[in-house]
Amino acid sequence: MEESPGKKPRTTNKRRMRVKLIFNPSAGAARTWPIEIVDVIHEMQAWKLVPEAYLIEPGCNLPEVIQEAIAQGIRMFVVCGGDGTISAVARSLAGTRATLGIVPIGTQNNTALSLGIPNDIPAAIAILRNGRRIKVDVGMATCGNRSTPFLEVCSVGLVSTLFPFADDIQHGNLARVGDFVTALAATPPAEIHLTLDDKQEIRNLGHVVLVSNMPFIGIHYQVGAAASFKDGLLDVLFFADLSKLDLVGYVLQGVGLDKPEDPRIQHFHVRRVEIETQPAMPVMADGDALGEGRVRIEVRKHALAVMVGEQAAEALPAPG
Repeated sequence: MEESPGKKPRTTNKRRMRVKLIFNPSAGAARTWPIEIVDVIHEMQAWKLVPEAYLIEPGCNLPEVIQEAIAQGIRMFVVCGGDGTISAVARSLAGTRATLGIVPIGTQNNTALSLGIPNDIPAAIAILRNGRRIKVDVGMATCGNRSTPFLEVCSVGLVSTLFPFADDIQHGNLARVGDFVTALAATPPAEIHLTLDDKQEIRNLGHVVLVSNMPFIGIHYQVGAAASFKDGLLDVLFFADLSKLDLVGYVLQGVGLDKPEDPRIQHFHVRRVEIETQPAMPVMADGDALGEGRVRIEVRKHALAVMVGEQAAEALPAPG
């Protein structure tokens, strides 16, 4: 096939490779996605990638699509979407031999930020060929009879309650501001009991526990070290003594690791944590509601292969 003008093959000595391109038209702000997906496909072709595009629609069975593609021999899955889409694909790829590639077009793009993947589409696509393939950790949350992997964060309490309203507001539905404020005012604290690595126990009254697998969550709120996605540990943040307004402000602004963390926040590094609340509080993993009450969370070390950028690669120890 003759290359279109301006789309000459990029510098690569690699053979052509089939990839599954999973594109979310509703990711991020309003955009002209038909033009965007054509640009993405052309850029991928210039890198000798042969994309088989799949557009996400409401009610689609994404795990089935991924399983069928793996059965057909596809070993790279490129997500063109936001954090929610990336996490949904990662859940199905964890534990397989397939590799996750990311072209971020979402609102926050925390996963891409954590992995050193730029928001510039051509630069992100270049990483699919010139980046480094590494194994990252995946969290596993079990609440009641439901277990689910998560890539970014599992939240217990107020953040889980407010997430649906905040997500709608973030995507431009300002009519949900009133619902957000009402839910914030009406949500009481709970008695929260943490059991860390089956040994240390923490009890206190509070509104939120966050269990993170990635350095960045929320609105680019840094909760872990640069390579925390690969250290075999989870970051547990227990917001015990903060008021609701302090808590929301802190999560929204996030001081990051280059500034002192609020001493009222208890921060732990663990392989597993069990959380019980009284009364029962909602549990959510990467935006997916799991239920209420007791939840057990553990890390699955190096369970997912991902193509990452130079920034993430530099944060890792040298091989050997």
